Amino acid sequence: MDLLLQFLSNTGYALADMRHVIMILVGLAFIYLSIAKKYEPLLLLPIGCGILVGNIPFFQGFGLGIYEDNSVLHYLYFGVTSGLYPSIVFLGLGAMTDFSSLLARPKLMLLGAAAQMGIFFTLLSALALGFLPKEASSIAIIGGADGPTSIFLTAKLAPHLIGPIAIAAYSYMALIPIIQPPIMKLLTSREERLIKMSEPRKPSQTELRLFPPLGILLCCFLAPASIPLLGPFFFGNLMKESGVVDRLANTARNAIIDTATIFLGFTVGASTQGDVFLTAKSVGIFILGAVAFSIATASGIIFAKIMNIFLKEKINPLLGASGVSAVPGSAREVHLMGLKEDPSNFLLMHAMACNSSGVIGSAIAAGVLWSFMMQ
Repeated sequence: MDLLLQFLSNTGYALADMRHVIMILVGLAFIYLSIAKKYEPLLLLPIGCGILVGNIPFFQGFGLGIYEDNSVLHYLYFGVTSGLYPSIVFLGLGAMTDFSSLLARPKLMLLGAAAQMGIFFTLLSALALGFLPKEASSIAIIGGADGPTSIFLTAKLAPHLIGPIAIAAYSYMALIPIIQPPIMKLLTSREERLIKMSEPRKPSQTELRLFPPLGILLCCFLAPASIPLLGPFFFGNLMKESGVVDRLANTARNAIIDTATIFLGFTVGASTQGDVFLTAKSVGIFILGAVAFSIATASGIIFAKIMNIFLKEKINPLLGASGVSAVPGSAREVHLMGLKEDPSNFLLMHAMACNSSGVIGSAIAAGVLWSFMMQ
């Protein structure tokens, strides 16, 4: 009987407290949203399952937890804390990205830059609320709506906040269909939403092949700290456009990025142990993350409206909302909003141009913040 009672006292049921229960409910909610609502299932399903695993209580010292040295989860988590998984994801993203629309209309790149205003506004807000500069920089990058970039910068500046920042970033990426449409409607008139974009020219193969190496030189010289993200990103795109390494490009945009996404989502979810995750700082991060994402969306739209003052050929201000780097979620939402107003108004390719420039913009912003905070 003593052995039985000792066994029962060592089970997760006996060791669990309310914090574990709350986080398990969050994990189940993520799994539900990914399956039933199909909200970013490639992200939410691994994260949700990871949250369940990470919140099963156990005795310390058994080498089970993600924060325990020499545990299996700890080794897998190294890819997060070192920035390895985000770099691999960027490699795959580059191999998936088509820059044709961006090269056809380079001015749309400005919308990707304008949407990064959410990052710097949130940085000031986080500092005002008492977060340390490195913590504030990590929180601010949520405004770029780029999960891998958020994780990468946080791993370098504030590794103790990886869990809440990653969950906040991916949560808002998944909630794009809920967050962005009201902001788009509020800041644009129906007349503006009906603006049709003319058919863009088709860039030559030479332009598409020159863009990746030029992107590496221009962006990485501007912000050398962005090399771990933009280096693989442009390399992946060069593989795609070169036409001579199709097998490598296919591997990068399929098997490699899928593997990295699985481990990234699962280990980030497992890092959200209730006793580590449920703090006052986590609540503040979620609030600031929502503000950052909303400001990024709004600033892109407002900048598009400002551009229209000077342009003869007007651009649809909805495209500004796709300046965040949530690929392809925000571009899809802009396209759907345009179709609701006019079923013949196809904005997807134009929105993808802004979206891809947002990826570059958020990575540069992360590099700038990292370089400033490490001085």
